[in-house]
Amino acid sequence: MSLLIRFILNALALWVTTLLYSGISFGPGTGLLSVLWAGIALALLNALLRPILVFLTLPINFLTLGLFSLVINAIILLIVAALTRLEVRGFGSAVLGGLILAIVNWLITALYRGAF
Repeated sequence: MSLLIRFILNALALWVTTLLYSGISFGPGTGLLSVLWAGIALALLNALLRPILVFLTLPINFLTLGLFSLVINAIILLIVAALTRLEVRGFGSAVLGGLILAIVNWLITALYRGAF
């Protein structure tokens, strides 16, 4: 999948997540460019930072049978919120929002690839 399409799909998944869950939202007056920037930031952090965090927390992830990945998703989402106009209402919202984002991203990618 090309990089541009990945950025757009991440932005779409993030936007759909903000519609589904009120714990994550974009600031008032946020336009399409802000949503795209957040999608780019999310894709880059998932590609660059997530593997490092997963490697460093491998023992914890192993002991929790992979549930610690939800915490890693929340950390990535909070970093995206710090870099963009995305607003996350606390760590609990980031954990639940990360879970919803992962599910929405999976569905959008599956629809794009024609899996359904």
